[in-house]
Amino acid sequence: MEHPRMTAVSHLRGLTTRESDPFSSVPSRHFPKAAGEAFAIEFGRFLDQTDGVAQSERLFDLLCDFALNFDCPWIAYGSVFPDQRIVNPVPRQPAAMLNYPDEWKERYFRMGYDKIDPILKMSRKRAIAFRWSEVYNDASTTEDERRVFDEAATFGLRSGISVPLHGPDGRVSIMSFAQPWDREFQNRTITYLQLAALRFHLRVARFANSSGIEQAPSLSLREQECILWTARGKSSWEIGKILGISANTVNFHIKNVMRKMDAASRTVAAIKAVNFGIIEL
Repeated sequence: MEHPRMTAVSHLRGLTTRESDPFSSVPSRHFPKAAGEAFAIEFGRFLDQTDGVAQSERLFDLLCDFALNFDCPWIAYGSVFPDQRIVNPVPRQPAAMLNYPDEWKERYFRMGYDKIDPILKMSRKRAIAFRWSEVYNDASTTEDERRVFDEAATFGLRSGISVPLHGPDGRVSIMSFAQPWDREFQNRTITYLQLAALRFHLRVARFANSSGIEQAPSLSLREQECILWTARGKSSWEIGKILGISANTVNFHIKNVMRKMDAASRTVAAIKAVNFGIIEL
């Protein structure tokens, strides 16, 4: 059955939770026993599948498959520090991984939403998973911050949860799960996703600690310039005008960056360049 379409504002403002119990807003009777048992089996399968896996990308694929059991096609994972808003890597810290729609990722960085994203602010203060609706309805959330949720909804990320994963030195990794539906996450769903996020985080961190941080690819000055303006949302034609070169030359340099970054799109290449610290937005 197709879910009725609602605006993000009307949906999120209509969802409330009790501050004393962030998982209490959805009655457990809405989660049938048979479904609960099926999800428990799927979680056990996820644990078995991730045992012995030594590649972050493969782990992320398995996590994405598991999250689909809860109708969550969109996942994002990255880290922040207390004095940083942009998600950056540090020694022995895994880089960001996400499968959000490319159009939303481009919009997010072009508008500078990484500097005002309320999920990042809330994750520093919370120790357990929280619903996006909690953040939206929080009295401390500004209208500019709510706009991040409203615009994300127009790209298909209509409801979600985020799982803060606190580490040493004030570092916080964040795992977010998003749905294309205007409906709230059930309590047991949050529990399973939070456990899966922790499993993923611990295994990926183990890889980073054992192998060290991945070496940043070497980019020429022109390649750095082109990918910087790409990260800022400029088209090849606009970049060419800024740098005084042709759009074809811009595309040539960006393709080189994509190859060096092992990225399938210019957006992913730009995100990786930021993660490696090659460019700053």
